[in-house]
Order: sequence, then C-alpha cells, then structure tokens
Amino acid sequence: MKPARQPIDGVLLLNKPVGITSNAALQKAKWLLNAKKAGHTGTLDPFADGLLPLCFGEATKFSAYLLDADKRYRAVMQLGVTTTTGDPEGAVLDTRDVSVGCDDLLAVLPRFMGEIGQIPPMHSALKHQGRPLYEYARAGIEIERPPRRVTIRALDMIECMPPRVVLDVQCSAGTYIRTLAQDIGAALGCGAHLTALTRTAAGGFSLDQAHSLASLEALEASQRPAWLQPADCLVAHLPAVQLDEADAAGLCQGRSVPYSGQHAGLMRVYSGTNRFLGLAQAQADELIPRRLIATHQA
Repeated sequence: MKPARQPIDGVLLLNKPVGITSNAALQKAKWLLNAKKAGHTGTLDPFADGLLPLCFGEATKFSAYLLDADKRYRAVMQLGVTTTTGDPEGAVLDTRDVSVGCDDLLAVLPRFMGEIGQIPPMHSALKHQGRPLYEYARAGIEIERPPRRVTIRALDMIECMPPRVVLDVQCSAGTYIRTLAQDIGAALGCGAHLTALTRTAAGGFSLDQAHSLASLEALEASQRPAWLQPADCLVAHLPAVQLDEADAAGLCQGRSVPYSGQHAGLMRVYSGTNRFLGLAQAQADELIPRRLIATHQA
C-alpha cells in the first residue's frame, strides 16, 4: 500500500529516453514522486530523447512560461530518404541518390535562418475540429494546414558525412524539427528525414542538469523530492519584488497592495522570508495578484 500523498511542488528536469511518450515519462515520474498533480512543458516524440522539464503541484501553474520558451536540439538527418512522418517511425515514401556535399548544405542552411514559415506535419497533436491531426493522418485523410511563423535563431552543422548530417538548432517554441529536416532535404533536391533528435536545452535549463527515470527510481522514495527545482525557477527571467509580511498576506488574500518599484509588468513576488508567493502585475503604484501559489507552502 502506497503512503498518503504529501504536497509535492517543483520541477524535475528529466532526460527522457527514446521509445516512450512524454506522457508515459510524466506518469512514471509522477508515480515515483507520489505526486497528486503533474504536467510537462512541451512534448518530445517517442523517437526523441533529451530534456523534458516536468512540473508538479504548484509548479504546474507556471509551466506555460517554459512551454513558450526557446528550445535547442541536436538533430540527426538522413539525406536521400523521406518518410510519412519525417522521422524513423514512418513508412518510407521515397529513396533517392545523394550527390550533394557539405558545401551544398552550408549554402542551403541560411535560407532557414530567422523567421520562417512552417507547415505543421500531419503526424502531430495539433487539433482540427477538435481532433488531433495524427488521427486524420492514420485514416489517410490530408487536412490543409496554414503555415505558421517560427524563428530559427541558430542553425549550425556540427557533423557532415552525407547521407548523415547532424545539426544544432536553436529555435522558438512551436518549431517542428522534423519539418525543418524535410524542408532542408527538399531544398537540396534529395529529400531527408530525422533519424534521431535530442533536446539539449529549454529556456534556461540544459540537458546536463537532467536526471534519468532509472536514476530517480534508484533513489529511496524520501530522497526523490530533493531532485526537484523550486517552482519559481520557471519564471526566473521575470523581475522580482519582495513584500513585507502585511502586504504579502494581503496579496495572498487576492488584494492589490502598494508598489513603489521601477519595474512594470509581470513580476515574481516574495514575502519577507523569501517565500515565493507567485506572480503579480506591477502597474502605476500597485501590485495586482495574477498567479499565486496555494497556502500549503506558507
């Protein structure tokens, strides 16, 4: 019989293994931590591995800030082969001879730098009329998808031995690296798909900070929560303000409190004991509560 669940709040930086879904990884970590509430900050496909920040308890209230953050990937492409999904899980659509070299790749990559348009893949979780696109794809139905604007901030070739090419990609949230590989292959005239994908960074976190499910499971149950980052790590990019105990209590009760600082906009708020209270909007001469943590952290 499992022990009664205690409040578990924080962020686990997980190194998701290849071969399982992000949700399966989340549910395993949730079970290992005996947590009540959990969520992730952007999925990785089953064939992909790498950094998957998982939020538990009160940290789930701030997960959107990491969901919308930039990501970084190590992407392994195979030139000359296209698949239905753009990755190794799909059926092969076409195979072509590869006559391009590294110089050809270097000439093409700048086309995909900066803000570009991407047509989302049919094999994705984006919704159409309430159903994910992959359900239509499995039924052989093609849905017209408008291109979406994404930003490729850096695109570097770190290995080049055609038909195998390895890229380092830094991009905005919502970028499909599978689609990027397919589009690069199309620009080269030979086609391409991803054979491996590793997320190496998300927001201010990097893969070398992450833990595996196996190493988490090897710990005693009482030791596992120590691996969690505090909830405010998700909003560390925002300016902070510290309140005295009276104003902290007022804010936690949902009231606006006086503010005389220089910053405007969303801010991290702490009590006089450096306890993270949540987020508030600074405007004019007041702080307005926006997203506060539950009182069990008091």
